[in-house]
Amino acid sequence: MSIIYVLIPIAMLFVLIAVGIFFWAVRSEQFDDLERQSVSILFDDDTKPAANSGSSNQADGDSKTENRAAESNQQSSAQKEPN
Repeated sequence: MSIIYVLIPIAMLFVLIAVGIFFWAVRSEQFDDLERQSVSILFDDDTKPAANSGSSNQADGDSKTENRAAESNQQSSAQKEPN
């Protein structure tokens, strides 16, 4: 029965924290526009991201590295298989 003296203050602390987070969210305008995000997934973006020459070269390099890794894995698995 003495555990109730510990659990009630802990529960009250959790409630105070939850209420504080709720009021923080309301003050920082987290609930102002709930509809825009729910329908934004339904529409395609018409804008295309700008391609930087450095990032596209890096992406090409990454795909080449992945292709090489896949080829080496295939070769090593082929060598392990007995004929």
